[in-house]
Amino acid sequence: MLEMRRIPPCPICGKPAEVHWRPFCSRRCADVDLGRWFAGVYRVPTDETPEMPEAEWTETPDAARRMARDHGPR
Repeated sequence: MLEMRRIPPCPICGKPAEVHWRPFCSRRCADVDLGRWFAGVYRVPTDETPEMPEAEWTETPDAARRMARDHGPR
């Protein structure tokens, strides 16, 4: 006999997960999770230091203007 597997609940809101959005229940919960990844809420702890200081890889307003000027609409 086939055993029915229970799908775990949505990790964001706890509602039953939908197959289409698995492991989430909706696009909204999937987007909330993606936003958490982008915001750095989910991280893998490490003792490593970044190769370059944050100031070097953070875009400055001048860099943004140059990028827009050089690569903007033609």
